[in-house]
Amino acid sequence: MEQLNQSIEKKNLPNHVTYEKLDSLPEKVLQFGEGNFIRGFVDWMIHQMNKQGLFNGKVVAIQPTPHGKVVPKLNKQDGLYTVALRGFEDGQKVESNEIISSISRGINPYEDWDQVLSLAESKDIEFVFSNTTEAGLTYMEEELSEKSPLSFPGKITAFLYRRFQVFGGDSKAGLVFIPCELVERNGEVLKELVLQYATDWKLASEFIEWVKEYNQFCNTLVDRIVTGFPKDKIEQFNELLGYEDTLLTVGEPYHLFAIDGNEDIARRLPFAQAGLNVKWGDISPYREIKVRLLNGPHTMMFAVGFLSGVNTVQEVMNDKDLRILVEQGVFHEILPTVNMDDSETLSFVRSVFERFLNPFNKHYLVDIGMNAIYKFKSRLLPPLLAYHETNKQLPRAIVFSLAALIVYYRSSERKGNLLVGKRGEEDYEIRDNGEAILACLQAWKIESETDEELKNVVTTILANKQLWDLDLNEITGLTDMVTYDVQRVIRNGMKESVKEIAQQVNSSEIFSPTEKQ
Repeated sequence: MEQLNQSIEKKNLPNHVTYEKLDSLPEKVLQFGEGNFIRGFVDWMIHQMNKQGLFNGKVVAIQPTPHGKVVPKLNKQDGLYTVALRGFEDGQKVESNEIISSISRGINPYEDWDQVLSLAESKDIEFVFSNTTEAGLTYMEEELSEKSPLSFPGKITAFLYRRFQVFGGDSKAGLVFIPCELVERNGEVLKELVLQYATDWKLASEFIEWVKEYNQFCNTLVDRIVTGFPKDKIEQFNELLGYEDTLLTVGEPYHLFAIDGNEDIARRLPFAQAGLNVKWGDISPYREIKVRLLNGPHTMMFAVGFLSGVNTVQEVMNDKDLRILVEQGVFHEILPTVNMDDSETLSFVRSVFERFLNPFNKHYLVDIGMNAIYKFKSRLLPPLLAYHETNKQLPRAIVFSLAALIVYYRSSERKGNLLVGKRGEEDYEIRDNGEAILACLQAWKIESETDEELKNVVTTILANKQLWDLDLNEITGLTDMVTYDVQRVIRNGMKESVKEIAQQVNSSEIFSPTEKQ
């Protein structure tokens, strides 16, 4: 079978593959990261603007780590790759296949650092996007040399310093940075790191002032599920597309990009004008709505679903009792705590349920369960506290999910930095930070499991301020309700316990476990 660029040259593309040749555009964007997400999100968006003649610029993709494998494939395919979107949008099924041509080339900075620095001398470069994972936005002690720094902020600092040397303190030479790492205040964090490197490397004070005054670092929020290369379905895709694409990227139609840039940046990056779901200005409302109404339900369902015997988000939504639990949590417990316009939140919730039911996305519950204690603290504890404050009672589905999380972390076996849990006869890995792993391992060190011993496990875990930043036992009724749920799950299994909760929800018999007992 032919390669992607060979099929384009021979004009052998089928009708269900769209391609617009967009050559001879200047390189306006420097991009650190070339993985599935940023290609299926930012570069896809830039392609949409280019097709409409709104941006007219190309992206240079920089390999972020020494062991990357994408750049050679990208250059071999002339910067071209396919984005296949699969799912539902506004109730309509979407199956699109589009060849993206927004990337001009890829550079390995560890082999061709001079090529990267030459871009610092280009007047065409205006924007820097990045997706180097959370680990990319950290400080690494290193020296400035003629070679590429290892860290992402180090590369940015060296790049900007070369630009300053060429253009001096010219305000027009400043760049706009739009990081896509999943770190709160990601733009501010990147700026702080750049200034730290500049200080440590003893770079000129004039340079530091130029960075502060004329370079803009935007905080962002990104949202799109990009599952990447469809390894298990690649033969079907090859047959469908009529060519082989080693960088084929599969994602969902839904996308949201919130950027706290000003009107000038929005004018220069006309995403919204191209019909894209990009929000400019204060991103905090969009962060709250995403964290509470998308990430929160994910965390709420993962342990309940997995210990019930299902493996993906879609399987949770297709199970009657599990879905009742999720809907109770979303509509009656989380949604009332979101401080945003009702029409916008309800529209977002509708899109969330479309995404949960997307048959093309295999979103595995064990993946959602990584670092689950921190995720519960940041995603579900705030609505739990807000609900309790407003209603003077506890949110049933959220509390049950906390009990399920505690049972999910039940383990007496440690393997390196992991715990090993059991679902029936099947082992599963519990991944979290060292504090959480140790706390749960010590709490679950019991030889028998009487009601009193299980209550001690719950009380010990809830009391750990290193995990939660407060003693959760101080929340009226929480210890008793979580203990009741943990005891029921251990005695009767998760499926029966979920069925009991679903029946309570259907009959509105939401109760205090102390009253029930």
